[in-house]
Amino acid sequence: MEFTVQQIAEMLGGTVEGNPTSKISTLAKIEEAGEKALAFLSNPKYEPYLYTTEASAVIVSHELELKQHVETSLIRVADPYTSFSRLLEEYQKAVMAFKTGVEEPAYMGKNSTIGDNFYRAAFSYIGQNCKIGANARIFPHVSIGDNVKIGDNVIIYAGAKIYSDTVIGNNCTIHAGAVIGSDGFGFAPQKDGTYKIIPQIGNVVLEDNVSIGANATIDCATMGSTIIHEGTKIDNLVQIAHNVEIGKHTVIAAQSGVSGSSRIGNFCTVAGQVGIVGHITIADRTIIGAQSGVSKSIKEEGTIIQGSPAFDYKQNLRALTVFRKLPELQKDIEELKEKL
Repeated sequence: MEFTVQQIAEMLGGTVEGNPTSKISTLAKIEEAGEKALAFLSNPKYEPYLYTTEASAVIVSHELELKQHVETSLIRVADPYTSFSRLLEEYQKAVMAFKTGVEEPAYMGKNSTIGDNFYRAAFSYIGQNCKIGANARIFPHVSIGDNVKIGDNVIIYAGAKIYSDTVIGNNCTIHAGAVIGSDGFGFAPQKDGTYKIIPQIGNVVLEDNVSIGANATIDCATMGSTIIHEGTKIDNLVQIAHNVEIGKHTVIAAQSGVSGSSRIGNFCTVAGQVGIVGHITIADRTIIGAQSGVSKSIKEEGTIIQGSPAFDYKQNLRALTVFRKLPELQKDIEELKEKL
């Protein structure tokens, strides 16, 4: 597919500086782009590439002031990163559109339905009494259990497992190897030291526009639902335990884990390798730094914490500064002891 710079600018609501008739046929990074490529500039540290790039056009901010002449055409927009992301989404949709229908062998159980314009890859499995919306894309070796409800425009990549009774909203993406609805870690200790399994009879609910990363696991509730609210994005290799509730538009980075029955608010950021204990509440707009261990509830909205155990971010930085100086402080103490 080929578009002119002007057509792309109109799509993004931007303005053109340069040649509006230049042809664009691919997307690329600004430092690697060649002829007929479209790139974007968002991070200021990449600005030097703007003056040397061979891209036919670059998406830049309205506020960017050029330091020297550029050979490429510019498409000026309010937010280059968001605009480029939108183009990537449109490109992905165009690629997906080429795959439709059913590849054999594939299985769909009794009383299950799927909407228009779907794709079901070979070796995919859909259980009984499932309802799947329009424009679904179900890739090879996906397994969907009984009584699952899935909305429109959902993509489920290869090898993902969706357990029975799961509910998935519209415009969700489940990446390869993710497991949605596996048993929560529920075992009752016995007097003889053994453990008795506690049946997990709840489900998982993903609201609209949720993304689940590759090899992430979201456990079903013991009773009721484990809930991931609208717009939340969960990275690869994340563990969400039974009866957890995660608010709207929260992001959780790779290798983090949330223990059972904890609640995370709206618009929170959880960085990589964070551990959150069970039965606590994290207030809206909380930011948790990488490798933190959160052992108690965060009640004040907008709190920033770091460390293990996690506490106020700025205090943590001051504490780390002191920690690095401990050998010198110990030496000073020893010298003072000798003088005394």
